[in-house]
Amino acid sequence: MEAAKNNLNTFRVLYLVKGILTLCFSIVFIIYGCLGFLIGAMAENSDTNTELPFNFGWIFAIIGGIGLLFCITIGVLTLLASKYIKNLKNYNFIFVIAVVNCLTGILGIVLGIFTLIEMSKPEIKTLFNKA
Repeated sequence: MEAAKNNLNTFRVLYLVKGILTLCFSIVFIIYGCLGFLIGAMAENSDTNTELPFNFGWIFAIIGGIGLLFCITIGVLTLLASKYIKNLKNYNFIFVIAVVNCLTGILGIVLGIFTLIEMSKPEIKTLFNKA
């Protein structure tokens, strides 16, 4: 039982690190969105006589906004999963976040798969049922 708690503590720290890295990665989308607004402002203030069919800067701004929203959401949910692992509650939430993290790149895939394997063990389920 002590080994299972030690493994869960390791996963708690890994989810904490993954959540913080995901939130830090959201800075890329902030820069991407700002770049879109800059391109849009340059296109509107250009002295050329050619009219663009639409402002291409909005594409960058919209993708940056959606990416920022996605990264912040995944980051906060991953941090919540870390908290729930520490408190040994919300087994299903942690399981779902492990599956969602499998969609977020190499670190998420590795963390998600190992979490799914660990959470499927009977001793882990009994730990969550006791709490």
